[in-house]
Amino acid sequence: MTKVIDILIKPRVHILNILKEFTLAQLNEVPTGFNNNILWNLGHMVAAQQNIFYGKTVLPKLIDDTFFMAYKPESKPEKFIDAGEYENIKSLLFSTLDQLAIDMQNNIFANYPAWTTRYGIEITSADDAIHFLPFHEGLHIGYIMSLRKMVSK
Repeated sequence: MTKVIDILIKPRVHILNILKEFTLAQLNEVPTGFNNNILWNLGHMVAAQQNIFYGKTVLPKLIDDTFFMAYKPESKPEKFIDAGEYENIKSLLFSTLDQLAIDMQNNIFANYPAWTTRYGIEITSADDAIHFLPFHEGLHIGYIMSLRKMVSK
């Protein structure tokens, strides 16, 4: 389990290091042809991870409903993300994974319900879900990498 969490943490660290050179305006920019921005993708990574584990169960999410609604699937950026909210997103990128690792180790997802992703992947356990998460995050890191090229011009 530690390896999967590490596979999630390291790309998050890497992308945040890349984003240090961007202004808040650039991080908030929605380029032509895109539905969202860099900060929305970062927040979505947190919201999706919370939904995949806690939202699919009866366990409470580690994020508040306002955050979840702003970054859930099918949402779009609704407002300018200020420095304080950006710091919150950066913090949540790691604190939620730390808690997920603890919760997985404590087997709190023993009664995880089966579901199928929009990509047709059947998830039947928390173990399946933790192995799906790097795929999902890879998609959004790819979007971030594309967006950064569009906003840095």
